[in-house]
Amino acid sequence: MRVMDPTLSPRLAILLILLGLANASPHEREFGYCEKVVKKWASSAPSLEVKENKHTLRDLLFFLHIPRTGGRTYFHCFLKKLYPSALECPRSYDKLRFDPSKPKCRLLATHDDYSMMSKLPKDKTSVVTILRHPVDRVFSTYEFSVEVAARFLVHPNLTSATRMVGRLRSKNKGFAVSTLDIWPWKYLVPWMREDLFARRDARRHSGSRDIYGSDPYNMEDVVMPLHKYINDPIARDIIHNGVTFQIAGLTNNSYFAESHEVRHCVMLHKELGELVLEVAKRRLDDMLYVGLTEDHRESATMFGDVVGAQVISQLRGSSSGVQTVATNNSEQSSLPDSEPDEEHSQNATLDFEVSMKENNEASKGNMTVGKLMESYESCISTLRKSQSLRRISSLKRVSPANFTKEETLNLQSRRQVGGAVLQEIKSLNNLDLELYEYAKDIFAQQHRRTAQNSAVTEKLENMITSSYGTSQWIRVFLFLPIMLLLIFFFLFVNARRRTSKVKI
Repeated sequence: MRVMDPTLSPRLAILLILLGLANASPHEREFGYCEKVVKKWASSAPSLEVKENKHTLRDLLFFLHIPRTGGRTYFHCFLKKLYPSALECPRSYDKLRFDPSKPKCRLLATHDDYSMMSKLPKDKTSVVTILRHPVDRVFSTYEFSVEVAARFLVHPNLTSATRMVGRLRSKNKGFAVSTLDIWPWKYLVPWMREDLFARRDARRHSGSRDIYGSDPYNMEDVVMPLHKYINDPIARDIIHNGVTFQIAGLTNNSYFAESHEVRHCVMLHKELGELVLEVAKRRLDDMLYVGLTEDHRESATMFGDVVGAQVISQLRGSSSGVQTVATNNSEQSSLPDSEPDEEHSQNATLDFEVSMKENNEASKGNMTVGKLMESYESCISTLRKSQSLRRISSLKRVSPANFTKEETLNLQSRRQVGGAVLQEIKSLNNLDLELYEYAKDIFAQQHRRTAQNSAVTEKLENMITSSYGTSQWIRVFLFLPIMLLLIFFFLFVNARRRTSKVKI
């Protein structure tokens, strides 16, 4: 339930909620009260029964996109290759704007949490998601917040940047969904943007020009240090244990009326988190596919085998899946990395148009899992190159607080972060750490299941070709009718000869 006043700044809105919780009556803050609240929600949480046919793709595919898990790659390089645009549900990251009963609505991809299922036909919806190690996800969330917020530094002051955002939103209303419209970035980016401008103004006021440092996560003069970022009330409310809350359906963007109370009770009383964790685990159990960011190659292959193959089969058997015409995409366009400056907006639009073109080309032919994987490899290469260039351009504005996508250098930078900070991140994300380990077990089970299915298929193929080979069998089947005709002709001729001898 979205209860925040949209006129309030994201930071102020969240702080008011937390302040209201702190000022609650002693009874409301008691453990017993919170225990009842959380237990009541957990016992009534929908979709706790794991379905027997969970491995079968249903009519609607809901991609529950957890931020900073590589989900954008899956959306653009897998899902948009599989589903024609006409089958993609018109969507918004703020509110539901489509009728899920529409027969052509087959794909929904959003950062919304699991409470979205309360708006969908539950028995006809399959859910897929991707998880990432919680510590790496916190690092990546911090880095992306800085990266996007830094794009606003082209403006002379915060007022100018804010006005530009308002003009762009008014101009693009109904045509695109920008980063500032997407949860959780609609809270995290404005917060970081205000901080960056404040630090830049302070440097100008002090006359400081030269900034030195080797740890990009602790550059106090340029950007909010990581150790302060993770302890801010906004981070505690949105980022920490965010995966568990998103899969449970309890984010501050939830459709569940009781979500805020349950989430904050868990924040006050850590032990109550186990109840929410169990709900999240059961929901993972019921999903069609669970991927892991760290096992990228294996996850992508499994996605193709588990999800891609079924989507291809499903659409091949449906006339609407092949013979669809382009519909109005005004509500479907999504520019996840859009920013207010003109240069980036053009790049983002170009990336989106390239993606749409590839999708249209792919939907014309007979897609196979093999072709899907080939298309995926080409797509991620282009997408990553574009993201890298945009990232480098953005982070130049907060130099020398630069983060790099190069794996080796990135690990070296993160190793500079003190052990106390890393331990604090783990402590603040205790539920996510346990849920991630559970997801790894599900991932291993999926791997064994797909391996077994592949082994059965291979065994059947080997049975056919084991004795003579495929070519031998083809020859037998081709020449068998001819051989039968020759035998029949031979018998007929012999019978005529015998009849002639008797007459003579």
